[in-house]
Amino acid sequence: MVVVTLTTRNQVWSALPPIGKRDDRPLDLPHLDAVTQAQVVARLLSPDFDAWSVAASRVGFCAKPIRLVGRSDTFDRGTAGLVRTYASAEEPTGVTFVRCGNRRASECESCSRLYAADTFQLIRAGVSGGKGVPERVAENPLVFATLTAPSFGSVHGTHPNHGRCRPRRDTGARCPHGRPLSCMAIHEQDDPALGQPLCPDCYDYASAVVWQWWAPELWRRFTITLRRMLAHHLRVLPANLGHVASVQYAKVAEYQLRGAVHFHALVRLDGPQTPDGFAPAPTTVTAPVLSALVEQAVQAVRVTADPVHDDDIQRVLAFGTQVDTRPVRTSSRTDDPDRELTPGQVAGYLAKYATKSATDTESKDSTHLRRLHATARNMASRTVSADQDPTAPYGLLGKWAHTLGFRGHFATKSRRYSVTLGALRRARQRAQARIAEANRTGTPVDLRQLEAELLADGADGTTVVIGSWAYAGTGWANDGETALATAAASRAREYAQERAQSRKQQSSGEK
Repeated sequence: MVVVTLTTRNQVWSALPPIGKRDDRPLDLPHLDAVTQAQVVARLLSPDFDAWSVAASRVGFCAKPIRLVGRSDTFDRGTAGLVRTYASAEEPTGVTFVRCGNRRASECESCSRLYAADTFQLIRAGVSGGKGVPERVAENPLVFATLTAPSFGSVHGTHPNHGRCRPRRDTGARCPHGRPLSCMAIHEQDDPALGQPLCPDCYDYASAVVWQWWAPELWRRFTITLRRMLAHHLRVLPANLGHVASVQYAKVAEYQLRGAVHFHALVRLDGPQTPDGFAPAPTTVTAPVLSALVEQAVQAVRVTADPVHDDDIQRVLAFGTQVDTRPVRTSSRTDDPDRELTPGQVAGYLAKYATKSATDTESKDSTHLRRLHATARNMASRTVSADQDPTAPYGLLGKWAHTLGFRGHFATKSRRYSVTLGALRRARQRAQARIAEANRTGTPVDLRQLEAELLADGADGTTVVIGSWAYAGTGWANDGETALATAAASRAREYAQERAQSRKQQSSGEK
């Protein structure tokens, strides 16, 4: 039985059972209009609420789940006998819900948290082993690098020592448009002025969009240049580098406050390519040496960009001068200079960055962000489209205007860095199936012993699944159900944070 109380603050007292530990605190549902509030009450008091909450919990209270209809049959390969059958018609709602899988926290908090957790596991496995990666990779040189975009104009920012934004002796100096070239303010972290240009008319919006468009190519050429420099350092031909060493990496893209993408990457040096891909690195290349090679490669990369349209100019693009390359085990943490930058902390950084989007970095009423969007759309309207010429270099610019011209993946890795996101997701699905089977039969399951099996890329060789599925729509039935799912996802996040904080305090107490 579910007990519901609506307060004047539009909070619902409800223990949605599938969240995990029973929690009698109210789910916060602020700013609901009368229609949505009525939908919430109708769902909470509906006879099938328990069935709906179970279905919602299976997709982690995803904000915009995919609805599918159909069935799948599992057959034994040897006997061709039917092992089990599943059909969406068996569900109380008549459909099967699947997570939307959106990585952006602004779109779906639940799926974003899951994406960040998978990314964390992927990155940490490449740093210290686990998930099928041998622990000996922890002995290989590792560098945490940040590659930024160049300057397209002066913007308001924070000073590392909490100093003034852009101090000048000549405080009366002005740009050609009559705006000051200095800013004597000390901006706080939540100041909406951060990232905004001192003079929007001086800011090179067109070059910012073009740089974003070619940023993936700059990264690709950086990896090629790094391998060539490493080969030169080891005194081998670039074509023979694989016989003595290999470069592996995991990278995420993040939008700065000014709306420009920069890359955070873990670069690891392995030894010769072997069947498992994780050989010890050459002893002549230490982490500081690798760090210096990464910085040199960043500074050497150039891309010549064609004009976007007839009135545009050709540009030679490069990464910004603010390059940060630090060996992971010898550098200081950014939040505590007296402690080492740990592998787990770096993995947490990259996982957090991977869930951000262009709209997460600036306020919704940012004129700077709106102008970047408008510039990208205007440039796209003046170039040859992909429909007219599939080979046009900027033919798909309009498609990526909402990302300010950035067309790359927000999280990538080299093939042999560690386990893949797909393998992690399949392992989680297998684990969930094992747990469900164990609950039915009462058989205990030791997931640690099963990790190697769960992470195996190959499917179960004893059965084959034949399915027939059709798309039935996206999202919950109404805004009320969406509000409930979103509130439950927020509660699950709070509960997970409280557990993590509790474990951290217990660990500190034990030490």
